[in-house]
Amino acid sequence: MSEFFKAELKDKFLQYALERDDYFEVQLLYDEFLRPNYSLKYVQKLIREIMDHDTDLLDIMSGNGAKIFMLSATAFTQEFLDEGGFKQHYIQEEEKWDTFLEQLSNSRKLTSQEKSNLGQTEKKSYRRERRLLFSLIAAVIISFLFTLFSLMNSLFFKSEEKRIGKLEEKIQILELQNEQLKDELDSIHYWRQKRAK
Repeated sequence: MSEFFKAELKDKFLQYALERDDYFEVQLLYDEFLRPNYSLKYVQKLIREIMDHDTDLLDIMSGNGAKIFMLSATAFTQEFLDEGGFKQHYIQEEEKWDTFLEQLSNSRKLTSQEKSNLGQTEKKSYRRERRLLFSLIAAVIISFLFTLFSLMNSLFFKSEEKRIGKLEEKIQILELQNEQLKDELDSIHYWRQKRAK
């Protein structure tokens, strides 16, 4: 359904509400205007659109499990229809779009030279941005590798130096013990020889 037809239907709903002095069911609008080609839900949708536009256009009561059950016109309904209603709003919107599109079509066309230059400035800025991005990424990678190398160096190589130092200390201690044992053996051997004489 076109938007103009929807606007016309909304105006007819409001006009029908003005002609009645009492509250009436939504079903009456459906029977009067849209049966059998459309559903009752569609009528309720159009009434919701009217209320979304201006809550003062209709007075609505709920009932029988439906939020929109009974309707009545208000004092603002006549004013709204006198100003042109939804059809006038639709026409004004269309005129705005027509004016806008006309202004777009009247704008100066670009020459072939301007069209070719149009992408060049963007490409230059993209190249510059790419270079900066790659240099930043390279700096981050180098920093990461340097940090990783220094961590590995402190964890593995220094501990290896410590192990070598400890081993050298143990070897020195063993050599001292070995010399002490030799001295003791020599002294024992010396005393045995002396006794044997």
